[in-house]
Amino acid sequence: MVVAGLTGGIATGKSTVASIFRQAGAIVIDTDEIAHSVVKKGLPAWKEIVEHFGDQVLCPDREINRKILGDIIFNNADEKEILDRIVHPRVFEEMNKEMAEIENHTPDAIVILDIPLLIEAGLHKILPNVIVVYIPQDLQLERLMERDHSSKEAAMARINSQMSIEKKKDIANIIIDNRGSIKETRIKTLEVLDVLKRQNRPI
Repeated sequence: MVVAGLTGGIATGKSTVASIFRQAGAIVIDTDEIAHSVVKKGLPAWKEIVEHFGDQVLCPDREINRKILGDIIFNNADEKEILDRIVHPRVFEEMNKEMAEIENHTPDAIVILDIPLLIEAGLHKILPNVIVVYIPQDLQLERLMERDHSSKEAAMARINSQMSIEKKKDIANIIIDNRGSIKETRIKTLEVLDVLKRQNRPI
């Protein structure tokens, strides 16, 4: 089994690249999806979130209102740290379970760990392959404004709340440049997949 971490920045195209990997036969573990599942109503993480943040973060059906919760933590580092302490251990526990299951049943798999905060969480130090989907910040800003129909100021605030894409690019050992067309990105992604497949072959 070959494992690679996939990350990027907001509006850089990470989800597009993950989809290309999946279509080409890699197994993609999406930690955002796991994060959604571990905070479902009634689960331990849900209970801790409601206990700390209150009923204000709940939808009428008592599931977590991610937008309200996101607004609370967006400009409050202390609250964000509390949320991370509640959610992250459970996400990584589930991720490790899925990886163990894959290793048992599909030992030759190429596994892509789709983790938005991969570098911030320090996982780049333990993963042999760190893939960053890259576009320069001016294009990132342009795409984010177009995607979310947001103002330049709001989009820049979102971008600045994350580690800069240039820093992530410097840390990665594999870079997928997403400035071009979807066709060009697909070609680059499949080239990376071929590199990972070669790591799976006996020497």
